[in-house]
Amino acid sequence: MSGQPNTRLADLFGLAGWTKGELARLVNRQAAAMGHPQLATDTSRVRRWIDMGEIPRDPVPRVLADLFTERLGRVVTIEDLGLVRQGRTGKRQRGEENPDGLPWAPERTAAVLTEFTGMDLMLNRRGLVGAGVALTAGSALHSAMHQWLNADPALAADGPRTDEFPHADPAGFDRYEAAPVGSEEVEELERSVEVFRAWDASRGGGLQRKAVVGQLNEVGGMLAYHHPDHLQRRLWGVAANLAVLAGWMSHDVGLEPTAQKYFVIAAHAAREGGDRPRAGEALSRAARQMVHLGRPDDALDLMKLAKSGAGEEVLPRTRAMLHTIEAWAQASMGKSQAMRRTLGRAEDLFVSDKGDVAPPSWMQMFDEADLHGMEALAYRTLAEHDPSAAALAQSHAKRALDLRENGRERSKIFDWLSLASACFIADDPEQADRYARLALVSMGSNSSHRTWDRLRQMYRLTGQYASYPKIEELREEIQLALPKPKRPGSGAAV
Repeated sequence: MSGQPNTRLADLFGLAGWTKGELARLVNRQAAAMGHPQLATDTSRVRRWIDMGEIPRDPVPRVLADLFTERLGRVVTIEDLGLVRQGRTGKRQRGEENPDGLPWAPERTAAVLTEFTGMDLMLNRRGLVGAGVALTAGSALHSAMHQWLNADPALAADGPRTDEFPHADPAGFDRYEAAPVGSEEVEELERSVEVFRAWDASRGGGLQRKAVVGQLNEVGGMLAYHHPDHLQRRLWGVAANLAVLAGWMSHDVGLEPTAQKYFVIAAHAAREGGDRPRAGEALSRAARQMVHLGRPDDALDLMKLAKSGAGEEVLPRTRAMLHTIEAWAQASMGKSQAMRRTLGRAEDLFVSDKGDVAPPSWMQMFDEADLHGMEALAYRTLAEHDPSAAALAQSHAKRALDLRENGRERSKIFDWLSLASACFIADDPEQADRYARLALVSMGSNSSHRTWDRLRQMYRLTGQYASYPKIEELREEIQLALPKPKRPGSGAAV
């Protein structure tokens, strides 16, 4: 017992709207359903959890996480409730808020991964989606994780062991019937990542998100066993790749706090597998998410963390990709000179990559087309502050479209929208109408909510041309095509 109020539990308790007596009765009922009929929680015990920081023994934290998850319609973990014992998560910096107990101890990563994916799947089964809490600020994540990411990976607690027989870690109990796996099973998992990644690039994250989360949940169970060194590291790599995909797909359909949690899980998994560049790339996804949501200052904080956490062994092409995200954030803030310098470094890094070292699988999507696509997005964003940037946005978007391969349909939609928006800003509504319609006709077969968000941004630019017959017609078609916002409280992501 800390003697200090558990502010996290108190905040979520207030959101849930229960009385302390109601919560005590729900805990007893849920625990009995889980096979713990002997549990007898009362109002005074709930008060001690909230007001005195008492951490109840298992299974109460898991019971509470299930109850709050169902009540609030979003994933709530034991960490979210502030119910992880200090000895398991490491020391906090005095006076500093440490979001989600970050960084959690190595032996907790598989448990956090499996717990979070299990709750996410439960929400899907019950038709709940919820995205109701605020994202953790980039500066808070940077403060919590910087020293941990830059330290030598401590794999002793969760890492490879050479026992004669693999054995289960207690983290795996009661969550998944784990079993040791061999190289063939790991190869199949690695191939499944490629299939999911290709589907996401083509059709958006909505249709396969639950499948990716389910696969990640199973990998978490496998990680409850300690395997030989080479297999354990590959399993952590699969977990990191699936967690990034789960996060990206969640972001793609507007589940923003859920997406951020997956990016953080991915960074933990990558680091525990000894792959610092992958950890940095996972955090760069969280930065891209922040720019999309209009929080470029948070994005820049996260990019500092991503670049420092990626280490010195990052390939030039990976560094180029990180610079394009930083440039987009700078463009959102109207920092023209800084953005242009950053994009210049990205171009130099990209061409300096001689290809003599094969890129990791997670970087194979970032090719020359993606470089130009990100440059187009950055210049189109800057054009809101400096209209002279619109011409460069058009040039890069056209080059990106020329280079795009089949199977990158979502990226093509983004390129067309960048091009159309730049044409509107450059006072060329005729060309803008053409590119906007190319984007619009492709959006019906794509499940990406982000494409609709970018379409709304472009729609705003059509207002000054509303008297043009073609643009008036385009505006009507966009209004008909855009999904109608759901009523507050319906469980939809805003």
